[in-house]
Amino acid sequence: MHIETELVHSGRGIDPSTGALVAPIHLSTTFERGEDGSYPQGYVYGRSGNPNRQDLETALAGLEAGCEAAVFGSGSAATFTLLQALRAGDHVVAPQNVYFGVQEMLAKILAPWGLQYTLVDTTDVAAVETAIRSNTRLILIETPSNPQLAITDIQTVAHLAHQANAYLACDNTIPSPVLQRPLDHGADFVIHATTKYLAGHSDVIGGAVITKDPNPLFAQLQLIQGIGGAVPSPFDCWLTLRGLQTLAVRVKAQSQSALAIAQWLQTHPAIDRVLYPGLTDHPGYEIAQRQMIGAYGGLLSILVGGGQTAALAMTTKTQLFTRATSFGGPHSTLEHRASIEAPGTGTPDNLLRLSIGLEHPQDLIADLEQALGHR
Repeated sequence: MHIETELVHSGRGIDPSTGALVAPIHLSTTFERGEDGSYPQGYVYGRSGNPNRQDLETALAGLEAGCEAAVFGSGSAATFTLLQALRAGDHVVAPQNVYFGVQEMLAKILAPWGLQYTLVDTTDVAAVETAIRSNTRLILIETPSNPQLAITDIQTVAHLAHQANAYLACDNTIPSPVLQRPLDHGADFVIHATTKYLAGHSDVIGGAVITKDPNPLFAQLQLIQGIGGAVPSPFDCWLTLRGLQTLAVRVKAQSQSALAIAQWLQTHPAIDRVLYPGLTDHPGYEIAQRQMIGAYGGLLSILVGGGQTAALAMTTKTQLFTRATSFGGPHSTLEHRASIEAPGTGTPDNLLRLSIGLEHPQDLIADLEQALGHR
């Protein structure tokens, strides 16, 4: 079945009590027990399960070709719970330019608790291999990465992880399952900030972890979630499932526009460099061609000539691009990432991240042209 069809039908069905094509929102926090003390409908309490949450988890597991999914109240909660499912003394390998929120949770919460970690350039296979220790239990990658759009070879790093008896988790937020299927390339887990492209409308926060096969780490993640309660609301699940229906058309349109804008920005004298894996001069272009499906996503970054001052000045001049964090919605946004990240970030101070929305690409190019000026 093609993914466009899967997106419309996965996790959805006709409501048996009303015949409604759109599922109701089940706001109940508690569910009736049977006379024998059992739970005949399978639900006990909102923290442990909910029909809307189950629908979303079923859809995401199918879309990523996994066997099971767990959805969370945010993408950060999803990643944090996966890391927390490891044991004190275990070792994690993660990208040196991993999303700064993950760096914060590793350095400020999990390392004091006893988790060991090493940050490396995961695009360098030799560096990943060198970083692996006897106690390495998880390798975490983002590809493309946020915000520098680096490409990691999923299949090769998965092989290294499995040789070391470790798991590979791939953050697939930027490409979405429309453009990349990490489990098909050997990853054991896929992570999503469903806030971004999956929900797609900048109106709901969520996250997910999808597992390829049943395994002890995913079972521990589910235990932690059930006890700790890092769950999304029924309405959040309902909104995300609604957003999935248009994911393919949104992502393909945004990707097409992003490529056109990236190619145009390459020619502009005010731009030092464009970071986008769909450009033939991108260091990861050949790998992206192998593991991405037909396009390269709606996110790109630019290095503005003149440093931080020029980059920040540009953000004040756009009219269609809104200065805002996050990405993946229908409105185009841009953000100076270094100023929002932690001190000591590896993000260049002249980098602006552009999330391409659903506006016409020529209108967005015109907006960037007037904001950049002629130099």
